[in-house]
Amino acid sequence: MQKFSICFISFFFLFIFSMVNFFFSIYFIMNNLVVFLEWEIISFSSMKITMSILLDWMSLLFMMFVSLISSVVIYYSKSYMSSELNLNRFIILVLLFVFSMILLIISPNIISILLGWDGLGLVSYCLVIYYQNIKSYNAGMLTALSNRIGDVMILMAIAWMMNYGSWNYIFYMEIMKNDYSMKMVGVLIILAAMTKSAQIPFSSWLPAAMAAPTPVSALVHSSTLVTAGVYLLIRFNFLIIDTFFLKILMVLSGLTMFMAGISANYEFDLKKIIALSTLSQLGLMMSILSMGLPELAFFHLLTHAMFKALLFMCAGVIIHMMNNIQDIRFMGGIGGFIPLTSLCMSISNMALCGIPFLAGFYSKDLILEMVSMSNLNFYIFLLYYISTGLTMFYSFRLMMYLMINDFNLLSVYNMYDEDFTMLKSMFILMMMSVISGSVLMWMIFSYPYMIYLPINLKLGVIYVSLLGGIMGFLISNMKVYSFNKFIGTYNLSNFLCLMWFMPNLSTYGLSYYFLNLGHNLLKNIDMGWSEMYSSQGMFIILKKYTVFYNFYQMNNFKIYLFSFILWMLFIFMMVLII
Repeated sequence: MQKFSICFISFFFLFIFSMVNFFFSIYFIMNNLVVFLEWEIISFSSMKITMSILLDWMSLLFMMFVSLISSVVIYYSKSYMSSELNLNRFIILVLLFVFSMILLIISPNIISILLGWDGLGLVSYCLVIYYQNIKSYNAGMLTALSNRIGDVMILMAIAWMMNYGSWNYIFYMEIMKNDYSMKMVGVLIILAAMTKSAQIPFSSWLPAAMAAPTPVSALVHSSTLVTAGVYLLIRFNFLIIDTFFLKILMVLSGLTMFMAGISANYEFDLKKIIALSTLSQLGLMMSILSMGLPELAFFHLLTHAMFKALLFMCAGVIIHMMNNIQDIRFMGGIGGFIPLTSLCMSISNMALCGIPFLAGFYSKDLILEMVSMSNLNFYIFLLYYISTGLTMFYSFRLMMYLMINDFNLLSVYNMYDEDFTMLKSMFILMMMSVISGSVLMWMIFSYPYMIYLPINLKLGVIYVSLLGGIMGFLISNMKVYSFNKFIGTYNLSNFLCLMWFMPNLSTYGLSYYFLNLGHNLLKNIDMGWSEMYSSQGMFIILKKYTVFYNFYQMNNFKIYLFSFILWMLFIFMMVLII
């Protein structure tokens, strides 16, 4: 019982904290309040070190969602990680992760943002390598190195902002927007956000991070690590709104959305399918941000966090029941064995697809209608709509493989739906997946919001969703003997399944090249020439001279006499010459 106590305490305090934040966020929205707190830690010789906190409706609402999901995930871990000997260590790591995210959310200062940002990167590495096998180590290294690029970009932005005498960026947005040289800060922030939110070409770390335990995946890929980049861009949106780099971000995020949707249809690992769907939704959020609609991106970020955390938790239950098998080809017909988990899975999947009146519908429908109404070109328009269809495609394919097709695991299995710790935590998120969309719609967009479009554009979302659902149903019912889509188009399937060869490029190309370069630089410069011409070289020279002088100091009379005669001869010769 002792090792479960920290789980319950953490769950209780985080849940209370989320409820407090929820009521405060409603109060702040209704009264249009912003609170800026500054705490002077030390003042020395006219230099002040201060800690700043920004509380507005956005930071409070996001903190509410992060703390609610993390409380539920910690309660879920009580059962999921029950065989873990170091459960307390796992919970403390998760709490450190949540604390880093909260620090990032409430920071109006780019220095404290870096602390939260680096905290997320460090703790995520510790959580990804938690199972300590070679796959986890490789995934952790890829995650850490990819996120390191974003850390460097924020460090460069800090250096670039030194001209202003303070790093409280919220006060300088207007000046920085009009100052051409300060546009560089916006570009650096965009690059940092792209690494953390796994946009092309930094996408390969996100599916690799599935090596972490499932509760960690539920937390990391719903509301914390991957959304940090999106949240940072929402905060800096005023600065980056007119930059040319934002147009490049729109194309890259649209391609990320499209690539992740296609790869998810070729994937058979249950957790990687959900990870690729997260990547697709992140592309959607980033592309909406690049259109200049930060509130809409924030709305989708919050609704997505709920059903994606639930989806991962359901996947964790299924993997647990299947004796740690993650391949969906072994699964099937689970609806009859674990009906309550299947109910949660179905609701979260439907919310992801944007089925009317669930959480995902309100944000996705509004996003696509805004896209239809804006003056974007046909290429971006197609990327949005095809990616929406692909979401339906892989969701239906997943549902068919898991719940409707025949059970394919031929060994003895034991599936039961009586783990009430897991079920209670999942039911909290299931309720939120149903109601959070409409509640947030009333809260964030309090003014009447009506979009008029031609009937075909208005129904376009339903058309592509239906088409995607039908395709997913047909593909999952294809028999191996009648037609195999992989053997028939092996090279194309290989290209699409491997995320356009991005893992190969980032792992074997960039990472290997830079790590090898770093190794050679360390060996030849740090431990080679630098040592020779500094510490080790000085040591060798001094050692030789010490031996030489030591030989003189041993009171050797012959050497003194010989030296004396030589000096006398030298003086005599000098006198003769003069």
